[in-house]
Amino acid sequence: MKRKKEIIDQLKRPIKDLRISVTDRCNFRCAYCMPAEIYGERYEFLDQEKLLTFEEINRVTRLLVSLGVRKVRITGGEPLVRRDINVLVKLISSIDTLSDIAMTTNGYLLPKMAQSLKTAGLTRLTVSLDTLDDEIFRKMNGRNFGVESVLQGIEAASKAGFHPIKINSVVQKGVNDHTITTLTEYFLEKGHIVRFIEYMDVGTLNNWNMKHVVPGNEIVAKINETIPIEPIGPLYKGEVAKRYRQKNGTGEIGIIASVTNPFCGDCTRLRLSPEGSLYTCLFGSKGTDLRTPLRDGASDPELVEIISNTWLSRNDRYSETRSVNASNSNNKKVEMYHIGG
Repeated sequence: MKRKKEIIDQLKRPIKDLRISVTDRCNFRCAYCMPAEIYGERYEFLDQEKLLTFEEINRVTRLLVSLGVRKVRITGGEPLVRRDINVLVKLISSIDTLSDIAMTTNGYLLPKMAQSLKTAGLTRLTVSLDTLDDEIFRKMNGRNFGVESVLQGIEAASKAGFHPIKINSVVQKGVNDHTITTLTEYFLEKGHIVRFIEYMDVGTLNNWNMKHVVPGNEIVAKINETIPIEPIGPLYKGEVAKRYRQKNGTGEIGIIASVTNPFCGDCTRLRLSPEGSLYTCLFGSKGTDLRTPLRDGASDPELVEIISNTWLSRNDRYSETRSVNASNSNNKKVEMYHIGG
């Protein structure tokens, strides 16, 4: 499709990144995302017919690329529990002018799927792993899965040609904050990129409290005690992670400090939920329905108009106004597992 004129939101931000959540299901039950006491065996996830098909996702992605999207990230839930996910990757990878297709996964199913994802055209992988301490990890993932299963997935992905792999760790005070140096040393030695994420108030069910947040500057200071690091510039405008490198090596560390150092002003991300709603913010409360017009026979121009109007009216900057939002107890937000991180 011919590229259209770039669209910008109310704060002059263009649309550059698309995050596609392909499922609301996950094989983990991490407390900061899908606490097991809520998302138990009887919890009713979306029925298959309510999920966008791969063809529908591909169509929406093509339209968004025509509006300025350059990068796509496939998320969940856990994207690898969506059957034949490599088929979707192959569809998206055929879109002209789209050169970057990434995925965020917990890594558990990577041993069996890494090679097929690489063959299908996936260009980058991010694996979520909050600690190398097996006892802590088993408690954090809520399913008693050991660290070794994820490490095997990372190794399989590396052998398949994904390198470097980004390792994402959500840091919670009193839970895993004392293990960050060990995690850093382990993956830097293997040539991967380690990124630490401040515990965020995504959704409404994870009992978030500011006292559980380890500020990014404290994370940097802790690492710097044993691994001397120095800041380096961003790779592109709007990059969410503050980058650091080893002073005596080539390793890279990233700090995503959405709570203590918001970056809303450069946010260029649009999110597509599993059932086909567009969300203009990770902390959004209501999406724009695309599934209904898709299945009612809407033309491409009609869909483009819906998408464009959604972005043109966007004025989200939740992280910058968090203290005000936090005082509103009725501010229900979409859950993280539903639209990805």
